[in-house]
Amino acid sequence: MSTTRPYSPGDRGPEPSGASGASAPASVPSSGVPGAAGAASGSEPGGGGGRQARRLSFEDASGVVPLARDFTREALYVWGWLPSATADQRAAAEDVLLVVSELVTNACLHAEGPDELWITCEKKVIRVEVSDRGTGQPAPRTPHRAGRPGGHGMFIVERLCLDWGVVRTPGVAGKRVWAELGAPA
Repeated sequence: MSTTRPYSPGDRGPEPSGASGASAPASVPSSGVPGAAGAASGSEPGGGGGRQARRLSFEDASGVVPLARDFTREALYVWGWLPSATADQRAAAEDVLLVVSELVTNACLHAEGPDELWITCEKKVIRVEVSDRGTGQPAPRTPHRAGRPGGHGMFIVERLCLDWGVVRTPGVAGKRVWAELGAPA
């Protein structure tokens, strides 16, 4: 887990413009989800093509958790993660939906609600980013108490994801909490 690194380990370097809070890529409205915009390139199922990205703004939205799940499910269909041919593929798609739910819920509970959801797919890795205006630092509760209600969100994110972290922009209120999940082999 990383809470300081703005991108996952490896040679990828900083995210291209738009994924890390910089100017957004050219966008095309996404069908059926208010506040949604998407930019896609490549067409190979499972994200095997080029980088594909979608953004959902939560401005003036209610019911943001189901809205985020529906938006993400739509992206997974477009990118070929759904419908799933195998149980492993279905589980990977459900993991993405669960992580989106957890990150958006945390923004609602601890940071006055989410501002935006970014979801990108590149080389069989899905990256989810939720921006909010909160000042807190997300972290799994320690010790984790499996039998108690609440406090499991970031523990779930940590267990399901390849990596996750927080990006803050100097001089700008809030943060972007990101998480990356891989496609099954």
